[in-house]
Amino acid sequence: MTFEIRWTETTFKKLQKLDRATQERIIERLDEAAADPFAMAKKLSGVNLYSIRVRDYRVIVSIEKRKMLVLVVDLGHRSKIYKKL
Repeated sequence: MTFEIRWTETTFKKLQKLDRATQERIIERLDEAAADPFAMAKKLSGVNLYSIRVRDYRVIVSIEKRKMLVLVVDLGHRSKIYKKL
């Protein structure tokens, strides 16, 4: 059984601002993660969030195991994304 992927409105807008190739890589990686997000995601220390690596970008997600849901909370370049958390 796979997890459902949901986007916040602001995160989806950030995705749309990226170039097409990066968008496709991020969507493809999240589709792969839907099968087993815990295998692909790295737990972030100090918060109940996970990071999924997509080349130079990081996708910050919240994984709700009971609801079988992966909520995309934020995304951005690896040099800037962790400063927001």
